[in-house]
Amino acid sequence: MDFMGRTVPNQQPARMAAPEPAEPARSGSKRRDKYDWLTRSSRVATNALLFIVALLVAAVVWFIYSSSPASQSKYVDGSKLQAVFLNTGQVYFGNVKSFNQDYLVLSNVYYLQSSSNGSSSSDTSNQNVSLVKLGCELHKPYDQMMVNTKEVTFWENLQADGQVAKAVSDYNKQNPNHTCSTSSTNSSSSNLQNQPTNKQ
Repeated sequence: MDFMGRTVPNQQPARMAAPEPAEPARSGSKRRDKYDWLTRSSRVATNALLFIVALLVAAVVWFIYSSSPASQSKYVDGSKLQAVFLNTGQVYFGNVKSFNQDYLVLSNVYYLQSSSNGSSSSDTSNQNVSLVKLGCELHKPYDQMMVNTKEVTFWENLQADGQVAKAVSDYNKQNPNHTCSTSSTNSSSSNLQNQPTNKQ
């Protein structure tokens, strides 16, 4: 057997097929760019929205705090008397010691009491107004009041040379221990005459 005479087919190494040039994935990159832009813009929009909401919440909190009675306490002059006007028409004078959302505390309390000196109750020139010290009434309250802030129409600091402040000062000089006598109306009040009104 002739092994040598046999022709062996020429074996060449197998060529690897060259990859075909791929077309650039234009549509995929466009989608990716669009997705990135949407993601970025949604993050910016979310952050802006959160910032605006935080500003609104801060504004609401500031508005509630600034309009609350507790914020009014900075206007109380501790060296002067205050007048507290209630929506019932009653006025109390004294020193505001505490002021919060629900109530104010008034000490050294006085209030006005009127008595007419004539038959006509509509004529204000015939009325005597007395400033009465709280504490000598029948039920003997302490000289302190807690007033519901919902009942307060307005309040104000009083000047030292006003009629009420002078009457309170006179009462304190005459009665330093604030003792009540049997005729509490006479001993615990100072008369304040109404100013005559000009009738036209």
